[in-house]
Amino acid sequence: MQSETRPVKFLASSLETIDTGMYEWVDETLNLHTKTNKGIYKAPVLWLGTERVWQIKSDQRIRDKVGKLILPLITVNRSSVTKDPNFKGIFQAHLYEQNDFRGGATPAARSTNQDRTREFQNNRQNNITKGNQQTGKQDENSEVVYDTLNSPIPVYVAVTYSITLRTEYQQQMNDLMQPFITSTGQINSFFFKKDGHSYEAFIQQDMSMNNNTTNLGEEERMFETKIDIKVQGYLIGEGYSRDKPTLSRRQNRAKLVFTGERTMVGDKIPHKTKDNDYKD
Repeated sequence: MQSETRPVKFLASSLETIDTGMYEWVDETLNLHTKTNKGIYKAPVLWLGTERVWQIKSDQRIRDKVGKLILPLITVNRSSVTKDPNFKGIFQAHLYEQNDFRGGATPAARSTNQDRTREFQNNRQNNITKGNQQTGKQDENSEVVYDTLNSPIPVYVAVTYSITLRTEYQQQMNDLMQPFITSTGQINSFFFKKDGHSYEAFIQQDMSMNNNTTNLGEEERMFETKIDIKVQGYLIGEGYSRDKPTLSRRQNRAKLVFTGERTMVGDKIPHKTKDNDYKD
C-alpha cells in the first residue's frame, strides 16, 4: 500500500520565538551592509534585552577599548505587547480545549500511522482472498489511521519592535534605511518564520530621526533613525506553567464494527450442522 505521509514538525510559539524571528529577519534576511573606511562592512545587530557584560564578551566589534559603541550599529528592542481582540488572524472564534488530560483544541499537524494502517490492510486482504493467493491490483484502502497533533487555540498578540539605526555619516544611514523601505515593495507588510511558525509584520510609515547635526558643539556627530515594526504574533500554551502537553496526539477511527445478535426466528447457528436454528 502506498500512502502519502506529511512530516510533523511543530514547536510551541512563545514571545521568545517571535523575538528570535524578528532579530534573525533584521540580521540575516536584510543583511544590512554599508561602506566604511575599511571597505564594505556588515552592520552588527544588537538585541537590547541582553546584559551589557554578555554583549561585550559575545561580540567585541560592538564596543571599543573604553566601552564606547562602535558605529554603525543596529539595535532591536521589543517595546510593547498588546492583546488586541481586533488584531487577529484566521482564528476569529474561541475554541475550548478537550476536557481530558491531553487537552488540545485544533489540529496542528497530521501524519499516517503506518503500523496501524498496515494491520487494517492485511486483515482486509485476508478477508477478500479467504486464504487463496490473489494476483492483480489490490482494491483501494479507505481504512487509513492518522496521528493528529492537536494544539491549544492560538492567542493573537500585537508585538511592537523598535529598530534603531546609528551611524556616523549620512551616507551610511542612507544605506541602512533603504532596505527597510524597498524590500517589501509598494506595501509595508512582510512575513518572517521561526520554528515552523509564520508571522506577519507591518513596517510603520513614520521613521523618526534624531540627529545632532544641527548642534555645533564638540560632541561626536551621530545620525539616529528609529523604525517601528508591528508584528501580528500568536502564542500557544502557557509555557512552563501548563500542566497539559502543548501538543496532544490522537488517532482517528478508521473502521466501525457492529456485532450482530442472532435472535431472529429461523436464523442459523454458524458452528452447527444439525438442528442449527435458534428458534423453530
